[in-house]
Amino acid sequence: MLRSYQAADLLTLCNAASGTAALLATMSYLVTPGNLRIYAALWLMALALAFDIADGRMARRRHEYSLFGRELDSLADIVSFGVAPAALAYGLGMRGELDALILVYFVACGISRLARYNITAAELSDERGKLRYFEGTPIPSSLVLVAVLGISFYLGRSGDHLPLGTLEIASIQWHPLSILFLANGSLMISKTLRIPKP
Repeated sequence: MLRSYQAADLLTLCNAASGTAALLATMSYLVTPGNLRIYAALWLMALALAFDIADGRMARRRHEYSLFGRELDSLADIVSFGVAPAALAYGLGMRGELDALILVYFVACGISRLARYNITAAELSDERGKLRYFEGTPIPSSLVLVAVLGISFYLGRSGDHLPLGTLEIASIQWHPLSILFLANGSLMISKTLRIPKP
């Protein structure tokens, strides 16, 4: 099967591999805490973005568009920009019941956003096939949240010391910082928010 992949598809697989490695680095931090594990996860998610940008450019330059490539790209993106950021948030302290619910919502929004993109891309494109705008924020926008978590971690604000602290509502623990994931997920599935594609 790999022999039939286009060059852009291989870059997409590198995106997915980077996101998966970021997940594993975060999981290893939960077992054996060490700052380098979190920094590795952060860099791996940035590397996933670099591969995500590169695969699009490669596909355009070589005119290698395919339904397979589009589906592959979406699957890679949900790992690198959906599940990996949620796992990072959990690993750095968003482990309350309400936090977990918000993180699940965030990932579900990412999946929904990518599914909608795959079925509407053709009708949102101009006569040359170029997408005119995104409906909702693209899923890599979650890396803004990753940056917030990374800066917080660097400043020693993780675990019980996350920015905005911890609240308890009816014996349910919640870190208000997780509202950023709620907002980002909601923006991804917005039908009215239109972002011009560069």
